[in-house]
Amino acid sequence: MDIMNNNSIPLDVAAAEDHLMRFLSVEGVTGQEANIAAAVSDALKKVGVPESAIRFDDANKRIPLPTETGNLIVDLPGTRPGPRLLFSTHLDTVPLCAGAKPRREGDRIVSDGTTALGGDARTGVAVLVVVAETLIKNKLPHPPITLLFTVREESGLHGARELNPAELGGAVMCINVDGQMASDLIIGAVGQENWEVEIRGRASHAGVAPEKGISATMVGALALAEARRAGWFGKVVKTDGRGTSNVGIFGGKDNKPAGDATNVVTDYVFIKGEARSPKSAFATKIAKGYEAAFTTAQSEVTDDAGDTAELKFSHVTSYPPFELGKDTPIVRRATKALKALGIEPVLVFSNGGLDANWLDKHGIPTITIGSGQAEIHTIKEYVNLPEFEKGCRIGVLMATLDD
Repeated sequence: MDIMNNNSIPLDVAAAEDHLMRFLSVEGVTGQEANIAAAVSDALKKVGVPESAIRFDDANKRIPLPTETGNLIVDLPGTRPGPRLLFSTHLDTVPLCAGAKPRREGDRIVSDGTTALGGDARTGVAVLVVVAETLIKNKLPHPPITLLFTVREESGLHGARELNPAELGGAVMCINVDGQMASDLIIGAVGQENWEVEIRGRASHAGVAPEKGISATMVGALALAEARRAGWFGKVVKTDGRGTSNVGIFGGKDNKPAGDATNVVTDYVFIKGEARSPKSAFATKIAKGYEAAFTTAQSEVTDDAGDTAELKFSHVTSYPPFELGKDTPIVRRATKALKALGIEPVLVFSNGGLDANWLDKHGIPTITIGSGQAEIHTIKEYVNLPEFEKGCRIGVLMATLDD
């Protein structure tokens, strides 16, 4: 048993690491979270959470992708008065984590080098279970608490997006666990706009009658070159906003290559990309910049009769941006917890989306803390155990601080 200096809060570090090793060994790639959800439910019951407090919502019925289970939600009644707190993290891992075999290597947990590890965000899963265990085992005074384990975070923040906030019992603030350094407090993140375009040209023999074809490939290529020339590709800095964009997919129908042969003018191309910005309106403006580029390219590629390709361009919000002020109650609470542990907080604005984006949109101000995940989404991924321990300590302290 290792005792925290501040407030004399006990933390069983060995038990915390055992939870983490167990959760890292359970497969649960995005959309296939049933097994890890069952493992978490079992662990919670073993540490004293009654089965009646553990439930699933029906968010998976609203997610537009096959999803085995809804979000896992756990209600812990308060042992003292106070506003309800929400702790959140996500159950799923990226597909590269399938078959992960975690092992201890000094002060790290690593994989065998053939897969990613899944510390993103199994560290968060373990932290939430450790918080529940520590509160129950040591009878620590705390306000009402809800634990939220979301699904399909890695494939579009779907679990958090489709969450009904009424399921959370009136939580007024949230601690999301999904990061690396315990000193980093993520207080905001960019929003993302997804765009895609279908280009329908006209096939023709590329050697016998190229002039009778309309190359969808060329329309796409010219459009992307135009978008770059106009300053909409990569890092985007304009007088009225800033952001980033990327082109992720340039292909044909049904995930096949664009075109069937070099001697046929390509008649169909599908292109998909994204735009991010701290401001929703500017992310939309970047997407519209791409749309204008495709319209320009459309007019530049014709057949011998002057006909052009057909374009079908669309864009949709993937998640909204958010940013919390330094004086927001949850930011003050997190800052107080870190300083009590002798950690100087670093306020961070993220260029990647988090469940926090949607939780904030649902009306629950959310800060994201780190708990040791590193080199995520790569076969070099590892968990930094000292940072994981700090994440556990922060979680327990956040749960027990006086308001």
